[in-house]
Amino acid sequence: MTTGLERLRELKALGRLEAEYDRVAPLLAELTDDPGTSGAADLPRAGRLLAGLDRAAVLAAHPETPVVTVAVTGQSTVAQLVDPLTAELARHGLLLHPVLGDHGAYLHDLTSEQGLFHGLAADLSLCLLDAETVFSEVPLPWDVAALSRAADDVLERLTALAARHAERAKPAGTLVLNTLPLLRRHTHQLVDHRSRAQLGAVWREFNAAVLRLTERFPGLAVIDLDPLIAETGPVSDPRLAGYAKAQYTAPLLAGYAREAAHLARSLRGMTKKCLVLDLDDTLWDGILGDAGADGIAAAGTLRGEAFGAFQRTVRQLGAQGVLLAVSSKNDAEPVAAVLRDHPDMVLREKDFVQVNANWRPKDGNVAEIAERLGIGLDSLVFADDSPAERAQVRHGAPQVAVVPLDDEPALHVTRLLADGWFDTPRLTDEDRARTGRYRVERERRELREGSGSPADFLRELKVRVELSAPLGHEFARLAQLTQRTNQFNLTGLRPPQADLEARAADPRHLVLAARAADRFGDNGLVGAILGHRAADGLHLDNIWLSCRVLARGIEQGCVAVLLERARDAGLGAVHARYRPTAKNHRVRDFYPSLGFEEVGEDGDGLVFRHDLRTVPPVPDHLAIDARLERLAGLAGLAGLAGLDGPEGGRG
Repeated sequence: MTTGLERLRELKALGRLEAEYDRVAPLLAELTDDPGTSGAADLPRAGRLLAGLDRAAVLAAHPETPVVTVAVTGQSTVAQLVDPLTAELARHGLLLHPVLGDHGAYLHDLTSEQGLFHGLAADLSLCLLDAETVFSEVPLPWDVAALSRAADDVLERLTALAARHAERAKPAGTLVLNTLPLLRRHTHQLVDHRSRAQLGAVWREFNAAVLRLTERFPGLAVIDLDPLIAETGPVSDPRLAGYAKAQYTAPLLAGYAREAAHLARSLRGMTKKCLVLDLDDTLWDGILGDAGADGIAAAGTLRGEAFGAFQRTVRQLGAQGVLLAVSSKNDAEPVAAVLRDHPDMVLREKDFVQVNANWRPKDGNVAEIAERLGIGLDSLVFADDSPAERAQVRHGAPQVAVVPLDDEPALHVTRLLADGWFDTPRLTDEDRARTGRYRVERERRELREGSGSPADFLRELKVRVELSAPLGHEFARLAQLTQRTNQFNLTGLRPPQADLEARAADPRHLVLAARAADRFGDNGLVGAILGHRAADGLHLDNIWLSCRVLARGIEQGCVAVLLERARDAGLGAVHARYRPTAKNHRVRDFYPSLGFEEVGEDGDGLVFRHDLRTVPPVPDHLAIDARLERLAGLAGLAGLAGLDGPEGGRG
């Protein structure tokens, strides 16, 4: 049987790899789909093949392909990172544009106006550090005190680097540092055990301080190499380190590349939202339909304990906002009884937002789950021990990510977590409350299905919206909303937290947060509006709205309020822009539906203008509390002082 790597080689030989780049991600997925093969080892080879692609030719054939610009620098040789990073990004449909820095010149690369990265709008700036970052600063002979002073100097330098990165303009992207492994060839230069212990303590304190920098700088990420080393094996090959200044082995670099790709994916709004699980031999040991409830286990036996560990991991994910669902070929009543009453179960009915236990094909089941939850198929992750079921989902619902499990339950946890599908730059309180909100959403769905018409449903729902400046603690959630929202994202803009905070502090800019609630409860922060003042009026830079509250009139109501206040202030016009992306085509006509006139098109999308002579009304079913006087971004706008208006009201 031809492997995915062999088919990639065939495409390359035929000169078709660029033209058929859309086939690359599925072929790479096949490499890791079967846990019993060594396909994962082929990823770096595939990366080497893909690293030679003509990016311009790929984009000419597939202009919608997202390009990730990655600046790569570090203490030692970093070029060998390109191949695995190319493959890992390609697995997720992303195209790498690497820019390599000079050997050992990471400070110059990242800070100097003459540096290679100056003016580069990098999505990620990978600064790959190693033990020589510290030891190159230590004089000979050295002791722990000298090492400690060198570590302090390096930490100060990295702190300044993170601060400088945070102060840069918005194209700065995310700076990525890493912890530094301590090798035996370093520790055993000290001959007494007490000094070695002191050295280990100093080194770990240094690494802990580097990790804690992320608490101070939202635009910084730190990859902890310790878990990767535990998985991949040796840190360094002494020969490569000595002769080529390559301090890390290929397996460790591949693990680092995977983590970096997961970060890039999450920053692109590609974080998955829902884990769909099989049951038999996935969540518990045994076949419920054959053995009955007494014949399955998730505790009490060697295999049962492995399934119990898997359930605990799944529950941990659920507690952090990952939605949990079931797609199982079983009868519904026995499944419900097991989830409700079986003594081995860590996961219960309340942990799942949807349980599909039936005999229908699983690709249709996962599609139904996505529709019920109001999310896209590309927000789902499907975990199943059956190769046939996985193949069916891959074929019938190719947007769904698939976790390849098999008959070894002790490896279920490792395989579930391997691809970091649910990784996110920041976790918020709203994330943790997501499962509860989706349970409440079922009540809303029941109301909608029982209402006579959509208008009746909206009136009975009693939607309330608060529109105001974001509170200090809301910026992390606001940034997350911009990164994760794909459908109602009118330009594809995804500003990081630091950029949002800077805009909010600038009187020339408008930053609004929309919070929603209804008769069933609080939806939390669901929308955002960014704008800025120019000589010709107010410009709306972008609007986002969470998919879970679409079709409730919230977006129309918020813009209607803003237009009315702009008119009352005597403003001449409000301008807006729509830039098409792979997923926002449904909102192409949003601005025209509110009375905006399309006035042209430039290289960045369609341009609209509202003359404010006739502004749309706020939908009757909405109650909007527009507290615009709190907006720091409007306080200093000449000609817009009256835009604040009275507090409260419906616009």
